[in-house]
Amino acid sequence: MPMSRKLAAEFIGTFWLVLGGCGSAVLAAAFPDLGIGFVGVALAFGLTVLTMAYAIGHISGCHLNPAVTLGLWAGGRHPAGEVLPYMLAQVLGGIAGAFVLFMIATGNPTFDVTAGFASNGYGAHSPGGFSAASGFLTEVVMTMMFLVIILGSIKKDDVGFAPIPIGLGLTLIHLISIPVTNTSVNPARSTGPALFAGGWAIDQLWMFWVAPLLGALIAGYLYRWLDDSK
Repeated sequence: MPMSRKLAAEFIGTFWLVLGGCGSAVLAAAFPDLGIGFVGVALAFGLTVLTMAYAIGHISGCHLNPAVTLGLWAGGRHPAGEVLPYMLAQVLGGIAGAFVLFMIATGNPTFDVTAGFASNGYGAHSPGGFSAASGFLTEVVMTMMFLVIILGSIKKDDVGFAPIPIGLGLTLIHLISIPVTNTSVNPARSTGPALFAGGWAIDQLWMFWVAPLLGALIAGYLYRWLDDSK
């Protein structure tokens, strides 16, 4: 598969993840009387990955996440030369998704992008008021477990079912960690909304790069040791 098509697929997939996942949080989570809440947002993120995995998995592998790309490289499942191009395509896709969401949301005159715009945060900007230490640990562990699920699912997937446990795994991760950090486990997902929210969201963005990438590296090397079967 030509690299240009792989990168285009990663751009489109990450665009959909941010538009679908963050869009559900911004537009539908607290909608009067019919809001979907945390459970709905968690499902939305899981469904974006599941749907894109079937749509573009055969083209790019459907990483949609710099941490996933890095973790797959650490686990011996992705070539080193494609890591940075994949990451760039994912970040650009995340920014594009956040831009479209911003254009939709500003159609409501009461919308205030500085209120958060589904950005990730800790301390005063954690949905549950959790500390930076709690947020960092949460992001490391959740990303690590997400990569363990991915590495195991794609290695043993003989009939095309891998997107299901991966999508459900991301849903579960959101159900656990939305109150702590608003759930990142994905630097591209965090970067797009933060650029539009500005201020504190950009100041705290470092955590949602460092912690997920660290968790992904741990998972990649751990799973390579755990299952060294050919």
